[in-house]
Amino acid sequence: MNSCCYDQAALEISLIKKSLHRFAIKAWEVVEPATEFIDNWHIQLICEYLEAVSKKEIKKLVINMPPRHMKSLCVSVFWPVWEWLQNPASRFVFASYSGNLAIRDSLKCRRIIESPWFQRNFGNIFKLTTDQNVKSKFENDKTGVRLCTSVGGGNTGEGGDYVCSDDPHNLKEIHSDLIREGVIRWWKEVIPTRTNDPKKSAKVIVMQRGHQKDLSGYVLKEQGYTHLNIKGVAKKKTFVEFPKDKFRKEKDKKSFTREEGHLLCEKRFSQDDIDELKMALGANAFAAQIQQEPSPDGGAIFKRKYWRYYNVKPNEVETTIQSWDTAFKAKKENDYSVCITMVKAKNGYYLLDLWRDRLEFPELKRQAVALYEKFSPDIVLIEDKASGQSLIQEMQRDTVIPIIPIKVDTDKISRAHSVSPTCEAGNVFLPEKGNWLADFLEECEFFPNSEHDDQVDALTQAINYFLGFYKGYSEPRIRSL
Repeated sequence: MNSCCYDQAALEISLIKKSLHRFAIKAWEVVEPATEFIDNWHIQLICEYLEAVSKKEIKKLVINMPPRHMKSLCVSVFWPVWEWLQNPASRFVFASYSGNLAIRDSLKCRRIIESPWFQRNFGNIFKLTTDQNVKSKFENDKTGVRLCTSVGGGNTGEGGDYVCSDDPHNLKEIHSDLIREGVIRWWKEVIPTRTNDPKKSAKVIVMQRGHQKDLSGYVLKEQGYTHLNIKGVAKKKTFVEFPKDKFRKEKDKKSFTREEGHLLCEKRFSQDDIDELKMALGANAFAAQIQQEPSPDGGAIFKRKYWRYYNVKPNEVETTIQSWDTAFKAKKENDYSVCITMVKAKNGYYLLDLWRDRLEFPELKRQAVALYEKFSPDIVLIEDKASGQSLIQEMQRDTVIPIIPIKVDTDKISRAHSVSPTCEAGNVFLPEKGNWLADFLEECEFFPNSEHDDQVDALTQAINYFLGFYKGYSEPRIRSL
């Protein structure tokens, strides 16, 4: 290599050590070698905010932005490795709602460090130790540590100079008060004791919003958090200020104004892509996850305008199912038992029939057989809870009805939110007439504040099954004769 090329290469390495953005561009080739890197203003913006954390200019940072825009790569992968180029003794703790996601990013960090490119240019700064080099935790010979765990996991007994949570919430469970508040309690009660030096250590949260009372909503009520809020689509004129512009000449400044309707990264997500995503997510989830504007819980999960109506049943049907929500008491103060019969057609899901009554168990069992014989569904879903277990057991023992017991691991509101976008998209059809229709519409409209919720439970169970949310339940158990 001649001196000119050597000087140019040395200059590039020097610039990479000074710029997390430059480092991210080069490190991308290691972690995503088969995918083209598409640079965009928001990547440099995130990098500059993280540099400000490294320089102790920001102690508490919240980044809210849409998924699939490199938030985890920037925060959980590129940043800790780059920080070790400046201060290899830095200690990081990363936590995600999923231990597998946390380990995924830990492995990417290690892949960068062990790559020929990194070792050739930065291998003299630190070495990974061999006695502590596992998936969830590795150290370097300058006492630096990168540890990952799940939210509430056992590894949070160790401390760090940088304590970070990347996607602390599972969005499938975001509407469960118990689970969501458990994440906040973990951050409030455990994390304050995990910073190595309260005067110098930093906290970073990066996530898409899912609920007004999620972790971002909680910490942003506190004083002292810097908030980097990046919307998928600008709702109004918004000035975007880059932290390092204070050191740049006027002609080199990066700050700019996003005009109303400006897309975050049009090279990756066009207006058509955004429109399709809004249809798939539904208005509420789109506002939260893409626009970082979650709306409060409190009804209106199923609006009346969502439903479409039919007067002729579809000719071609892919699957017919019956979905049961059961109760075993006949008194007025008890819940109803409900059976919904639905079919999947090419253009959506048709609710053919809804049966609802209060019956003692022997009558309920006879009614279940009668409804099966009337509609001949391909499968019958029964929630595997206390009131449904006897029906499941006796139907499997005494009949050839194809029963699928459904075990749910989320609450009613979460299950309703998961099917609401399908209804909002106009993919659920109700009959124009039915003696049960008025009560059904009223219960759906006022859920979760309606007097009863058994019809909603049966509906969400059916649609969630159609959508494939109940993994491992594709084959019913049929008793052979």
